[in-house]
Amino acid sequence: MEFKKIWQERSALVEAQLVKELNEANPLDKTLCESMKYSLMAGGKRLRPILVMAAADAVGAKGTDYLTTGCAMEMIHTYSLIHDDLPAMDDDDYRRGKLTNHKVYGAGMATLAGDALLTLAFEVMLRQQGVSADTLVRVVREISTAAGPDGMVGGQALDMESEDKQISMETMKNIHLGKTGALFRAAIRSGAILGGASEEALAALTVYADNFGLAFQITDDILDVIGDESVIGKPVGSDEKNHKSTYVTLTSLEEAQKLAQDAVDTAIDALKIFGGEADFLRELVAYLVKRNK
Repeated sequence: MEFKKIWQERSALVEAQLVKELNEANPLDKTLCESMKYSLMAGGKRLRPILVMAAADAVGAKGTDYLTTGCAMEMIHTYSLIHDDLPAMDDDDYRRGKLTNHKVYGAGMATLAGDALLTLAFEVMLRQQGVSADTLVRVVREISTAAGPDGMVGGQALDMESEDKQISMETMKNIHLGKTGALFRAAIRSGAILGGASEEALAALTVYADNFGLAFQITDDILDVIGDESVIGKPVGSDEKNHKSTYVTLTSLEEAQKLAQDAVDTAIDALKIFGGEADFLRELVAYLVKRNK
């Protein structure tokens, strides 16, 4: 089946499952429920659940069996976006072509919506069927570590501390390994673990994941300079506005493009131990550097 068709079909599964999970959540406050739904159902690439399923496919399992875990990861990602857009963080007005959550519901409710999605994610995660308790505990540990101070939150803190400062390439990599790369890594490793990956397969997919995250972040930095606001759904130049260093500012546009392609090549090479079952992952990372949003 064609790469984009698989993506579209699985994205539709994700959308339907997210609606189901929200309907079952039943928050005490109606506005909180609306605020959660506003951001969670605002579209997006749904990359993290797609990666959970694709990694499971790559190790010979049926990826769609792990849709529940994928949706939990999308909730964590969405919470991070809501908080990232807050006035105390990046103070962005638009996300995915819509007003950011705090511009609609206020900073207080947006903060609570993010908190609610994060905690709901772990409730949803524990509903994953078809795996042993030991495997589920391993996956929850993988994802919680990636989302916390050793991963995404730590990367965001480093990012905040680095504003208005000249930082090194090493610091830049640490920021993005945490802020962006940690959840990609957790999605891929969790899908592989759920699918019963061998240690060799898990190690190969981890190399793929780290380079996937790097290619994604560098391309995001490039799009912040040369992207079309009407396509990417948010203002370009936000990194410059917030006085943040990027791969483009630390090197050059041309060098950043080369670094992104190098990461793609390394990611694809890491998949050489797999056969056609990993073709989706190969095509996905190659697509990253060609995307326009």
